[in-house]
Amino acid sequence: MLKTRVITALILLPIVLVALFAFPNWAWDIFTLAIALVSCWEWSRFCQFSVGGKWVYFGFSLLISAVIFFAYLDNRLVDFRQLAIIALGISSLFWFLAAPLWLAKLWRPDSRVVAALAGWIVVFPTWLAFLVLHDLSPWVFLSFAFIVWVADVFAYFVGKAIGKHKLAPSISPGKTIQGALGGLAGVVLYYFVWKLLAERSVAQGLVWATELLSHGAWLLAFFLTLGVLSVIGDLFESWMKRGAGMKDSSGLLPGHGGFLDRIDALTSTLPVAALYVLLMPVR
Repeated sequence: MLKTRVITALILLPIVLVALFAFPNWAWDIFTLAIALVSCWEWSRFCQFSVGGKWVYFGFSLLISAVIFFAYLDNRLVDFRQLAIIALGISSLFWFLAAPLWLAKLWRPDSRVVAALAGWIVVFPTWLAFLVLHDLSPWVFLSFAFIVWVADVFAYFVGKAIGKHKLAPSISPGKTIQGALGGLAGVVLYYFVWKLLAERSVAQGLVWATELLSHGAWLLAFFLTLGVLSVIGDLFESWMKRGAGMKDSSGLLPGHGGFLDRIDALTSTLPVAALYVLLMPVR
């Protein structure tokens, strides 16, 4: 399993990096749209739709993605920035208010419609965040995405070393409180490393770094907030899988599960990060 996981990661990483740094904006849009649509298909499995229901859900997902895609290409159809702010705002409210309550109550939606709507709230603002952050700079995208990856790595190793108290045993038995705190400690460490690198970028005249650094201590607090949200996103996807009796969202990525299994924590963090930079612009 570990060998398969490593091989898949070694194949995927160069593809993602080439797309992130070499693709023009429209190509990045299509590349990440594919990820969003596959994620919608995986989410339809959580909803336990019939085969026909999955196709209907996917069809509506295509329609939503078409509106976003053409708004991104041509603001005369729909103002993309306003659309993004509205969608990212709804997503932020979901992750700050609805998802924590959902998890605290261990709620399983009886209505498949509610579960389906939750999927679109999870997936499409994440896609919008991919577009917004990439347009600012691939480095802005990575700056926020690394928060998730650092928190996950630190949580794993700290949890393995000293984890004793379960964080959410009914949802994800392997996660511990000590691991989660270790993840947040990793985010603090990452912030100071990121700050040093960003200061070098400022010296090179990169405006996005200047703008983000100007937020000062607020940015550290925001990094920590995203670290907390990454745990919520991870737990939420785990809870939806558990409700559907699934171990992985799909088997499309050997050793890793599905696309949602790889972006679960990004779905709760990147939309909030994108809303942050839209309302506090990186010019």
